[in-house]
Amino acid sequence: MKTPHIPLDAPYSDSQRAWLSGFFAGMHTQMIQSAGSKSQADARIIHILYGTQTGNSEALANDAAASAKAHGLKPIVKSMDEVELDALGKMEYLLIITSTYGEGEMPDNAQMLWEAISSDAAPSLQHMKYSVLALGDTSYDQFCQAGIEWDQRLAELGAERIYDRIDCDVDFEEPAELWISEVIPHMAEGASTTIIVDSDAAMVEAPKYSRKNPFPAKLLVNRLLTAPESSKETRHYEISIAGSDLSYEAGDALCVFPTNCPELVKNILQTINCSGEEEVPVDGELMPLNEALRVHFEIKLPSKELIDEIARRSGDQELNTLLEENDKEKLTNYLWGRDILDLLLQSPDMDISAAEFIALLKPLQHRAYSISSSSKKHPDAVHLTVASVRYQSHDREHKGVCSTFLADLVDETTDVRCFFTPNKVFRVPEDNSLPMIMVGPGTGVAPFRAFLQEREVRQATGKNWLFFGDRNAATDFIYREELEAMQASGLLTRLDLAFSRDQQEKIYVQDRMREHGAELFAWLEQGGYFFVCGDAYRMAKDVDKALHDVIAEQGKMTEQQAVDYVNQLKKDKRYVRDVY
Repeated sequence: MKTPHIPLDAPYSDSQRAWLSGFFAGMHTQMIQSAGSKSQADARIIHILYGTQTGNSEALANDAAASAKAHGLKPIVKSMDEVELDALGKMEYLLIITSTYGEGEMPDNAQMLWEAISSDAAPSLQHMKYSVLALGDTSYDQFCQAGIEWDQRLAELGAERIYDRIDCDVDFEEPAELWISEVIPHMAEGASTTIIVDSDAAMVEAPKYSRKNPFPAKLLVNRLLTAPESSKETRHYEISIAGSDLSYEAGDALCVFPTNCPELVKNILQTINCSGEEEVPVDGELMPLNEALRVHFEIKLPSKELIDEIARRSGDQELNTLLEENDKEKLTNYLWGRDILDLLLQSPDMDISAAEFIALLKPLQHRAYSISSSSKKHPDAVHLTVASVRYQSHDREHKGVCSTFLADLVDETTDVRCFFTPNKVFRVPEDNSLPMIMVGPGTGVAPFRAFLQEREVRQATGKNWLFFGDRNAATDFIYREELEAMQASGLLTRLDLAFSRDQQEKIYVQDRMREHGAELFAWLEQGGYFFVCGDAYRMAKDVDKALHDVIAEQGKMTEQQAVDYVNQLKKDKRYVRDVY
């Protein structure tokens, strides 16, 4: 079962844009802060390195760069995979902005630099001043682990921490803005600086629609893709963005704010003995509890604070033992398939007030979905390919929050509140002649449908190869007619399929890669791009292993040479993943 990842968005916050706008609008000439007039070329250089899986840290890095320029500094923003260890060792002023991927892992673009700086060959950094901004999600055990490890390693190597690391949860705008506003003056301290204002900067306006102000789109199409008898339910959605002035690129994600299932809200209210009319505080205002639970709070996945409080108040022996033992694996197994209502139903006599309950919940977050259309072909609409999450557990039906919001609750009158998150790395090659290899089983095919539409509109000459698979061909071959038509037209050069349950021995996309390893390697040697989208925990790791094996075998390389080859693909942005 796959659930949509909850990637972090990172536009300018409203308050930060307002500050910058006011700052620039009020200045029409250069302001000299030092006694001597210095040019921007002579300004203090600060490096801002970002580690990102979906482009969010990159946007914050650019925010920090804008603030640095306003303070007369010369910022250099780079992805971590663009920096060698020797260059890092020479940096004097460094800001690290990194998200954490999965359970405490480094983002893809940070892995190589992290391995280098973690080695015994890492240089002394006693000349460096630095600070770290970490992005994460407290629903994961290894909250902000990547940022924590960078902070510790830089200190171990002798660097001076000039401002304490800030760890951001999914609502990261305010703490990130605080970090930027505090750390940049520390970076500028003692420097003779000249503020040079770009005359165009005053013209920059905040986007009309963003995370803070999502666009109220309308759903145009809700179509079942899988056969009715399938063991899965995958749907195709088309959402109108006409009149919004919003735009997107193939490879971006659409973030959707759902509302919670009314039945789940009702059952939770009954279990905590509330009518739903009780007034509770939400963002400084009072509103009825039922509205708060439906619109504003996460009522599926329990927060750690809620789990601890239920254990304490209920006296549940099994849950308390697991928490006392601090065995994360056992606790994870215990919580698997359970949601907040399941935990509450285990202790129906537990007494908790509406206000106390609300205080233990996390805000309801948007869900991000890879876009399955090209705006060049569909300028006024965005397409999604979403698996509806439904399963039986603990004697009741469970539903995915956003996937079933779209499937069951949205009609022609419902606003689909949404905004776009760009992914500047996960893009169709600019050179239309270069080959593309795309690995996207299940709903992982979504961005590659968009890529193929993009190539079609561009009239690109480059070859396109798709590895696709699912459980059964008869029921789960989504977009079959489209893909076969693309193949017949020559747009889709190769289509290799892997339906795992159509034969006794299961076959997956990585098996097909190995079967056609010679041609796959040939495409890579021709400058081909290799893209992967889908499940991060098994599929993406298995595909990565298969890629290394194919390169080693077909290129007659040692294991280390294959690793170096893949690392070069990553540096060249020719091996890119959109995994969750």
